[in-house]
Amino acid sequence: MIDILAANAEKTEQRRRPTAESVQAAREAGAFALGTPVEYGGRGAGATEVARMLTTMGRACPSTAWIAATSLTGKVLAARSGDFGDRARATMFADPDALFCGTGRPGGHGERGAEHVRISGRWSSVSGCEDAEWAALATMVDGTFSMAVIPMADLTVDRDWDVAGMRGTGSHTVVAEGVLVDADFVTPLKAPPTAASRRLFGVAHLAPVVGATFAALDLTVAMFASSRKPFMTSYASMGESPGARHWLAEAATLSERAERTMLTVAAEVDESAALNDRDAGRMALNLADAARDCRQAVDLMLDLHGTGAFATRNPLQRLWRDVAVGSRHFHLNRYLAVEGYGALLAG
Repeated sequence: MIDILAANAEKTEQRRRPTAESVQAAREAGAFALGTPVEYGGRGAGATEVARMLTTMGRACPSTAWIAATSLTGKVLAARSGDFGDRARATMFADPDALFCGTGRPGGHGERGAEHVRISGRWSSVSGCEDAEWAALATMVDGTFSMAVIPMADLTVDRDWDVAGMRGTGSHTVVAEGVLVDADFVTPLKAPPTAASRRLFGVAHLAPVVGATFAALDLTVAMFASSRKPFMTSYASMGESPGARHWLAEAATLSERAERTMLTVAAEVDESAALNDRDAGRMALNLADAARDCRQAVDLMLDLHGTGAFATRNPLQRLWRDVAVGSRHFHLNRYLAVEGYGALLAG
């Protein structure tokens, strides 16, 4: 899978969606089964397995790894937060490797009938929607916050995703116009996601960013092994410069710290039956700090590469854009994490 994702990473960005070869490789490797419940043939993966797999994928293609992360989120929300009956669950999870897309923002509304719910709405930034089989969409049904799991074949896509980074995620707007959805596939959310689920989602969205950061580090280390030297200096190579070596060590340390922080949070999620609010707040801030470490690490690498790093043919600029955008996802929002944790500490 990794070789295929890496070979198609640039094409994935150009197409604004993963190549068919990348989607198939990820599916066969079980990336889309991470969030499928075990009783339906899925991996039911813990946070540590999710972190390791999506980091490895992100090192090859951050966009495809991101889609696997959002698929996991949709499946976990459908499995844990909704009160779907056995028939609906058996249908939506019949293929454990099916790709889900979705969002927890209620962009639509529905009117419940005897057997169906008529749903209309627009849901923006739905990653992977062009390749997904199912969409898990938050919807207000007769004034009640609900979730609808709808076949993507019944929805349309407004291709409006035009963002600097994570371009290959195809996070377009999904549209429903009076779609009749079997009532069994629409349920009030019985509870908000647990603290453990929210931190799992944070880990899943951070992992592709960490992977992209290590991909950038791979390029930078390779530059040090080449004949490249600091521009307009007497050094014969990058490695001869104490300043360049220092910058490289700083970038590697930040990258490794981000991964270590992510894995520490993931292990805590896996080991805790339930998280109290204070622990959950601390972990949210830890994940946001790791995302910031990734941005700072890549900035140092750009300094080392110089203006050549921004040439469109240079993969480093794509990784920089992916890290810049992915690390600012709301699950990794640092100022809100600081605010929330501070409020918890202050009682």
